[in-house]
Amino acid sequence: MHNRVRMAAASFLVKDLLADWRLGEAWFWDTLVAADAASNPANWQWVAGSGADASPFFRIFNPVTQSKKFDSAGRYLREFLPELAGMDDKKIHEPWKAPEEADGYPEPVVGLAESRERALGTYQRLKDS
Repeated sequence: MHNRVRMAAASFLVKDLLADWRLGEAWFWDTLVAADAASNPANWQWVAGSGADASPFFRIFNPVTQSKKFDSAGRYLREFLPELAGMDDKKIHEPWKAPEEADGYPEPVVGLAESRERALGTYQRLKDS
């Protein structure tokens, strides 16, 4: 799994879904061939904003923005989501918005703008307490 995808997935789980970073760390440890005891927990703590050298709590990676910026042609998406292989390069990053090309593709589980605001509010309350 590419590091950019790891960061976007970790940020989504921890910040957009407000899940405990340890859930993602455990799944990555059990699932990924490249799990590393020296870096996996630290990387998850960094994303969560809770480690010794943590990212700021307000850094939230938008997976759609990351996809458009670092994989504008959608090559990575096409490799791992073959049902989207025929989609237009610009539409592949948000297939739920193009039902004529991605028939039956599910809606997002959360709205990214709303979940970002919820995460920022949650982190700010923790910081203030």
